[in-house]
Amino acid sequence: MTQLSELKGTYTLDPSHSELAFVARHAMVTKVRGTFDEYEGSATIDGENPAASTLEVHIKTASVNTRNADRDAHLRSADFFDAAKFPQATYVATRFRALGGNRYAADGTLTLRGASKPVTLTFEWTPGA
Repeated sequence: MTQLSELKGTYTLDPSHSELAFVARHAMVTKVRGTFDEYEGSATIDGENPAASTLEVHIKTASVNTRNADRDAHLRSADFFDAAKFPQATYVATRFRALGGNRYAADGTLTLRGASKPVTLTFEWTPGA
């Protein structure tokens, strides 16, 4: 079984083996879950020194999918992503941290609608065979 500490190199995100998902509050009552179905990116992983790892992902904002066509059209509109004017969002992580167990955090910058904000993503390393 491969351990994170054994990984070193550059990897391309494979949408058939990964998912770019989100959860957002709607009307402060319920949660809306969705995905972005079109994205590309790569990660340079240093398993012995996770802090030296990097990640860059480019997301097609029009590929938002909440399994509700009306909501997806509204999210693509100028009210939210403005996908016609800003067809791509970008996330660039520059720092990785171990949280314990198989959980990690990536600190980086999300650029959406031309504005950049710091964002921390959490993820779980699932060792493969």
